[in-house]
Amino acid sequence: MPKNLFNVLFPVFCNGCANLLLKNEKVICTKCLHKLPFTHHHQIKETEIHKTFFGLVPFEFGASFLYFTKKGISQNLIHNLKYKNRQEIGTYLGNLYANELKDLEIFKEIDFIIPVPLHKKRFHERGYNQVTTFCKAIEKNLIIPMLDDVLIKTQHLKSVTDKSKEGRLAHNKNVFLIENQHKIEGKHLLLVDDVFTTGATIEACAKEILKIKNTKISILTMAYSQS
Repeated sequence: MPKNLFNVLFPVFCNGCANLLLKNEKVICTKCLHKLPFTHHHQIKETEIHKTFFGLVPFEFGASFLYFTKKGISQNLIHNLKYKNRQEIGTYLGNLYANELKDLEIFKEIDFIIPVPLHKKRFHERGYNQVTTFCKAIEKNLIIPMLDDVLIKTQHLKSVTDKSKEGRLAHNKNVFLIENQHKIEGKHLLLVDDVFTTGATIEACAKEILKIKNTKISILTMAYSQS
């Protein structure tokens, strides 16, 4: 079937604005690509992540790719990735961000990528972890292997989007644990999540990782929420 006819019969829509994608556009349209709210964290010495974790969690590098803007392109992208199984969004964003990160010296020091995990019940309900394709794109482009059998979520908890940081920290207490710790002893790990909101989830994960002998962490997220 000719591609033009295929596009007519099975139209593909932009994950950012829901408009019809043109022939050479993939995942998001050119207009949305140009309007993505980039943080440029990787070019900034002291980011919002540094301010959030000052005195709480020691880390080597921290950055988010996009600002999470309510009712904006980044929220639509994360929503479609997380709840509508549009896993190609994670690959697309991972490829874009890896192109920005590839020349940074810090990424030559990182041994493994560690995705923030879902509980197995949530994973079976959704069928996938929304950060996996993003991690795999970073893995492929930066040649840093991903480990998904080290950081484990032990409890299936309700959403905490309306909680304060203190509430989220209490919510995440004793939720994560480390398995196969021999794999990460003495290693520098890149901890990856979808949206950095209060930092409570990443803080809980990081503190578990840092219990392992001579580990170091860096932090990467797809988006950073300013709310």
